[in-house]
Amino acid sequence: MRVVSLLPSATEIGYALGLGDELVGVTFECAVPAAYRAGTTVVVGGRDTRGMSPGEIDTYVRAQLAAGADLYTLHAGALAGLNPDLILTQDLCRVCALPSGRVADAVDHLGCRAEVLSLDPYTLPDVLGTILAVGAAARVPDRAEALVDGLRARLAAVDAAVAGRPRRRVTVVEWVDPPFGAGHWIPDLVRVAGGEPVAAHPGARSTPTTWPALHAARPEVVLVAPCGFHLDGAVAQAATVVPHFPGAEVWALDADGLIVRAGPRLVDGAEAIAAILHPDAVPAPPEGAVRRVA
Repeated sequence: MRVVSLLPSATEIGYALGLGDELVGVTFECAVPAAYRAGTTVVVGGRDTRGMSPGEIDTYVRAQLAAGADLYTLHAGALAGLNPDLILTQDLCRVCALPSGRVADAVDHLGCRAEVLSLDPYTLPDVLGTILAVGAAARVPDRAEALVDGLRARLAAVDAAVAGRPRRRVTVVEWVDPPFGAGHWIPDLVRVAGGEPVAAHPGARSTPTTWPALHAARPEVVLVAPCGFHLDGAVAQAATVVPHFPGAEVWALDADGLIVRAGPRLVDGAEAIAAILHPDAVPAPPEGAVRRVA
C-alpha cells in the first residue's frame, strides 16, 4: 500500500496507524514525527507565512480565495511518480489543504488509479470516525479500532475526572486579526475538559467576529490557539488579546499540536484544556503545551 497525505492531520493519522513505511508523499507542513521527510516526497507546497503578521496572513488568504486561486500547489509530476494506491485529502477548509476535487481531477489527468479519500470531520466523533476510515482504506482496520478505543478511553477518563465540577465559561480564539470564535470539534474538546464553550460554533465552520462580541459572551477563561501556530506564536498573539478581556484568565495553547489538526492529538488537547480548567483533577500538561498569559 502506497499512501500520499495531502494534509498534516492525515499524515499524523497515518503514522499513528503504523503506516510510516507506506507513506510516500506528504505536504510541506507535515511535521509529525520529526523525521517524516527522510525518504518521503513533498507533493504539496505553499507560501511560507512565518514572517507575516496574523492580519497580513488573513489579507493574503482572502485575496487568494477572492481570486479563485489555490493556497497550495500540487506537484503533479511528483505525485505521478509515486504511483500511490491511496490519497488522503479534505474539503473541510481551503485554508488547510487543496480541495479533493482538484486532487481527483489531477489523478484522472495523470492516469493514476489511486483511491482518493476525503476526510471532512466537523465534530470530535467525526474525527475518530476519520481514523477508522483511513484504517479501512489502508487495510489496517484492526489497528484503527485499537487506536480509537484507546483515544475514547482517554476522553472518558478526562470526562470522569471533571464530572460534577463547576463548568467555567470558555472562549477559544482561533485567530486574532480579525478574531475568530472556534468552531468544528473545538467546542467538543472544551466540553470534555469540563468547560462551557461560549461564542463558539459547535460542529460548524469558524467565523470572523469582533472583540466586543467575544467580550459580551462573558468568558471566564480565554484560550488563544491560532491555527498554524505553536506555543511561542500563540503566546505573542495572546498578549494582544489580554486587553479585550479584563478579569478573565488568558492562556496560550500550542494550537497545531493540540486542537486544530483533526487527528489523534486532539485528545492531548482535551487533557490540556482540562488541566487549565481543573488543575486539581487531572495531571499537568507537558512542557510547551500551554502557558498562562494573564
